[in-house]
Amino acid sequence: MTLALREMRRRPGRFAVATIILTLIAILLMFLGGLLDGLVASSTGAFRAQRADVLVYSGNSRNSLERSRIEPDVRHQVESVPGVTRVGGLGSVQLGGRVPGRGARDLVPTVLFGYELAPRGLPSTPPAAGMVYANDSLRAKNVEVGSTIRLGPARSAVTVVGFVSDTRYSGQGTLWGSLETWRQVLNANRPDARVRPGVVQALVVQGVSLGSAGLPERIDRATDGATKTLTITQAVNALPGVSQQRSVFNQIIGVTVVIAIVVVALFFALLTIERTALYGVLKAIGASSRTLFAGVVFQAVVVALIASLIGIVASLTLNALIPAGTIPFVATPARLLSSAAVLVVAAVVGCTFSLRRVLRVDPAAAIGGTP
Repeated sequence: MTLALREMRRRPGRFAVATIILTLIAILLMFLGGLLDGLVASSTGAFRAQRADVLVYSGNSRNSLERSRIEPDVRHQVESVPGVTRVGGLGSVQLGGRVPGRGARDLVPTVLFGYELAPRGLPSTPPAAGMVYANDSLRAKNVEVGSTIRLGPARSAVTVVGFVSDTRYSGQGTLWGSLETWRQVLNANRPDARVRPGVVQALVVQGVSLGSAGLPERIDRATDGATKTLTITQAVNALPGVSQQRSVFNQIIGVTVVIAIVVVALFFALLTIERTALYGVLKAIGASSRTLFAGVVFQAVVVALIASLIGIVASLTLNALIPAGTIPFVATPARLLSSAAVLVVAAVVGCTFSLRRVLRVDPAAAIGGTP
């Protein structure tokens, strides 16, 4: 390894091409990962913010919040299930919002939520009727504390009293108010979806799991199939497009990793050919194939680490420069570190294709000039 490191110090130009290509791959890998995380976060933030064990939909809702309706009698059944400690209603409506300072036809897509059990970042007591907290992504749309947003064709007025982070839903900025505010806005703008007092779209349930069946199964049995209960993770995965986004991006990321393996394999294969005579001399003086190959792996790891470091710096810079509410890009430590680890593994796998050539080097033939 000392010899491998000395070669990298004295002849850095030999490794420049591989480093540049791997750096571009690292940036692409981290950008794709950050874009995936950003897309998922912008679609699922409202559910991930819930302080709950499960979400309860109506049985015929097809796991859709918009289709779901929970009647008061069903809520009472859920509240009586052993292990349930707290139950809160949740409602939503997606509407275009007119924001002060923007044109009358320049609508901002928003989702108004009504809640009882406060999600993370919101006060335990919902704001008064007509008052809402806004997701901070709406700052990019000229929304400020004190702004009055007029929602939907009825132009229902809600006033922003504060901001909350990471609560977007379906890629849209969210507004959080009381169930009373939600019912008023929904009934005024969606006559076909009007709800009576006491009716909500879903129930946010806190509790403890008792028995092997688990809380979701017990709730659905208690309501005789009138409900469909999902954990928060299941509810997130059931949101439209989330699974598909993950599948597509993971496939693209997988192809990128394969490209990284091919690049490293080709580079170190060529480098091994150039070093055939050197390897012959080293073997002649007692160096083992294992030692020589360890040097190749060490150099591949160093190149991958340098590329990963540059990629991490580029991703963090990009994350800092992108305004909130525009490109859904999130550079999380977990994603950056996992991408760097994947690139290092790809480099190690790629350089293993040089192992066979290293093992076949014959000292006499190499020194004599016949590889």
